[in-house]
Amino acid sequence: MAEYYLEFEKSLKGIDEQILELETGDDSNINRTKIDELKKKRDKELKKIFSGMSRWEKVQLARHPKRPFSLDYIMSMAPDFIELHGDRYFSDDSAMIGGLGSIDGQSVMFIGQQKGRNTNENIYRNFGMMRPEGYRKALRLMKLAEKFNVPVVSLIDTPGAYPGIGAEERGQGEAIAKNLLEMARLQVPILAIVIGEGASGGAMGIGVCDKMIMLENTWFSVISPEGCASILWRDASLAPKAADAMKVIPNDLLEMGICDEVIKEPLGGAHRNPGETATILKNVILKYLKELLTIDPDTFLENRIKRYDQIGVFKEHS
Repeated sequence: MAEYYLEFEKSLKGIDEQILELETGDDSNINRTKIDELKKKRDKELKKIFSGMSRWEKVQLARHPKRPFSLDYIMSMAPDFIELHGDRYFSDDSAMIGGLGSIDGQSVMFIGQQKGRNTNENIYRNFGMMRPEGYRKALRLMKLAEKFNVPVVSLIDTPGAYPGIGAEERGQGEAIAKNLLEMARLQVPILAIVIGEGASGGAMGIGVCDKMIMLENTWFSVISPEGCASILWRDASLAPKAADAMKVIPNDLLEMGICDEVIKEPLGGAHRNPGETATILKNVILKYLKELLTIDPDTFLENRIKRYDQIGVFKEHS
């Protein structure tokens, strides 16, 4: 049960509390009929809320602190997952996790950005913002996947690459640029999945792919709505206006040809039913890997060039 409510979810709080109170009472006092009535009322309210969400509300939902993170999905889909550490140059980056695991017998190299659930975890994970060593670790693991002919699944969830002085001194821009180059010519399939936020070069550094899919309540853009509003209008509070102008949500990106498929989440969002969301995601991953594994490895570069050449192209009719 969600303990944190976004502003537009507040009408659900009282209903959830009543259900919880009834379900945790003495067995003799549990009123199943009343619980069923409240659950129907909650589902009706959820449908009302989630049928008319604005782009800014979807951005907020993508940042929900109870949303499943990369490790939640990986451990659910591939319980044999073995995490690998270090970039072999400088250090390990806890904002980036990666390693080998299998989904229904199919070996996969997972890479992904990881956030924390509380202040201490977020400090450890650097709020999901990767440093250069994170991008270099990701590249090391992708080259390892290529060596053993294992497909790569990239889970994207970051507010951006870390902008600190140390990161810049260690070559943040170069590390991201090198990943773009090497991922473009990697000779194994790359499936990118936006599970939360997908902001700026921080997302693109592990986002070059053959197919990109997005969970329903996520966003992906060259800059955050707050950052865009600060630059254009000198006012971060105009982020909702920026989100609309940039068209950052999955349906927008599907229309533009950036996203290949939008995955519907359980009613109320992934945070309300993480297990079901993981099962849905697992089936989608297996579907795409089955398709991608039939492609001739020598054609990956050409296919990726074609994919990215088509993005943003439009024609004017007189």
